[in-house]
Amino acid sequence: MTYLSTAGLAKMGFKSFGTNVLISDRASIYGAERIALGSNVRIDDFCVLSSGEGGIEIGNHIHIGVAATLIGRGKIELMDFANLSGRSSIYSSNDDYSGRSMTNPMVPDEYKNVDCRPVMIGRHVIVGCGSVILAGTTLEEGCAVGALSLVSGQWEPFTILAGTPAEKRGERARDLLELERRFKASRDGLNPPLSKPNPPA
Repeated sequence: MTYLSTAGLAKMGFKSFGTNVLISDRASIYGAERIALGSNVRIDDFCVLSSGEGGIEIGNHIHIGVAATLIGRGKIELMDFANLSGRSSIYSSNDDYSGRSMTNPMVPDEYKNVDCRPVMIGRHVIVGCGSVILAGTTLEEGCAVGALSLVSGQWEPFTILAGTPAEKRGERARDLLELERRFKASRDGLNPPLSKPNPPA
């Protein structure tokens, strides 16, 4: 995988970007002027980021896996330490499938009834491979989405959810918050780094 250089990132015209931003030269970026990137961000091959009026905001320590898609008119926000697995999709706009309006972007807006609402992916959220996140969804801190899930609505912190449509399957451990604290302390030279995270019990 070849990543864009700092000069290449600047040429793309992003709203802003931090340090250690690794974007594959095989990713497709549309509306870069409405996309803000934090630091320590990796976006892999064949991802599509298409920013509408609401923009896309990506925090720090974010990974967006191969062939993931972020698209829509509403705002899409990924907060620190979020992870989107390969082929996952976030849509901040959805067409009306009822037949009472027309669909697709080649039809003028007055003939359509598009649902445009922001999507918020909270800190430490992980979205499994092939999952679809629909307009208006909020995944609060620490949520975990199983592979091939269809997600909508508001989800409480540290919920494990999966299925089509997604349902609550359990509660996620919060150990990662202490690991985050230790990671930041190590990064700032306050503590020695961990050799590896503790295995699950």
